[in-house]
Amino acid sequence: MLLGSGELGKEFVIACQRLGQYIIAVDSYVGAPAMQVAHEFEVIDMLKGSELDRIISKHQPDIIVPEIEAIRTEHLYDYEKQGIHVVPSAKAANFTMNRKAIRDLASKELGIKTATYRYATSFQELKDGVEVCGIPCVVKPLMSSSGKGQSVIKSHSDIEKAWLYAMEGSRGDLKEVIVEGFIDFDYEITLLTVTQKNGPTLFCPPIGHRQERGDYQESWQPMPMNPDHLAEAQKMAEEVTKALGGAGIWGIEFFITKEGAYFSELSPRPHDTGMVTLANTQNFSQFELHARAILGLSIPEISLNQNGASAVILASAQSDSEPEFNGFEAAALIPKSDFKIFGKPTTRSYRRMGVALAYGTENVGELIEKAKLVASKITVK
Repeated sequence: MLLGSGELGKEFVIACQRLGQYIIAVDSYVGAPAMQVAHEFEVIDMLKGSELDRIISKHQPDIIVPEIEAIRTEHLYDYEKQGIHVVPSAKAANFTMNRKAIRDLASKELGIKTATYRYATSFQELKDGVEVCGIPCVVKPLMSSSGKGQSVIKSHSDIEKAWLYAMEGSRGDLKEVIVEGFIDFDYEITLLTVTQKNGPTLFCPPIGHRQERGDYQESWQPMPMNPDHLAEAQKMAEEVTKALGGAGIWGIEFFITKEGAYFSELSPRPHDTGMVTLANTQNFSQFELHARAILGLSIPEISLNQNGASAVILASAQSDSEPEFNGFEAAALIPKSDFKIFGKPTTRSYRRMGVALAYGTENVGELIEKAKLVASKITVK
């Protein structure tokens, strides 16, 4: 049973189908991308524990795979006690659905390098946190996805706007934010990390990415970087995933500075920047790795096949009607490229509706431009 049925869930379902699995996709609206390729679906509010209990009792799944943050994750402990396999574990799902728990685990318990941070449940507490962390600083809801509600405070006049925006972008019923001191980083990476039931922890080649409005716009693999900084990030990733437990893929974000790596965030599931792996950059995509690790299939190695890049295809306006796409033929003319349309039934400004891919032996800079070109050919009406 897949809890959350967006575009990442859709690719995960396809990977599972190819391994003979029976999938029930769950989300808050009909027609979610993963529902379109699953055997069955349920539409519920996953923040209502009684609704979660009802569908678990109805379907009796062997495995529960959370794909989004807005879930009553404390119920996952009960399902685990019933003998249901929660991915990667109930503890991991519960901790990582909330930035507070995972940040405290990394910083306070494991001693992993992070930015200076404070929490706030009110506008006054946010102002206090800004004084500690300094300006500029970053504000994020403790529970959100795809960068929603995230902003940078560059002056005291930005504090109230940041608070209101964070509240607007917060998912679920948790109205709390984290304030982070600004790290003077050279670039960010996503380190896709695979933990196995009976095998060593493996790492995908690092993925670079660029963000706007707190959401990724392009990603590329591999990210050229100092081998010592990569080794430091891998060590942190192995420590934090070991503390949380379970098998599966983890999308772990790091800031890379001149001095080394700083832990940023962690998701116990495929990562949006990891859609670049759909360009056959690796011997297994992140979705195939997740499925294999969950099922206990051995993954002897993760190898790089070729360089790749991805660029998002965005909607420009809000509409409740079925979107219309144009430009497929023009996009298809570009060699060594591809595109995937997610099948979302409605649009809103800047909503991800698809992804463009480019691959080959060229350097990643050239591939990024090619992926952006492919994306520019496709319009969403």
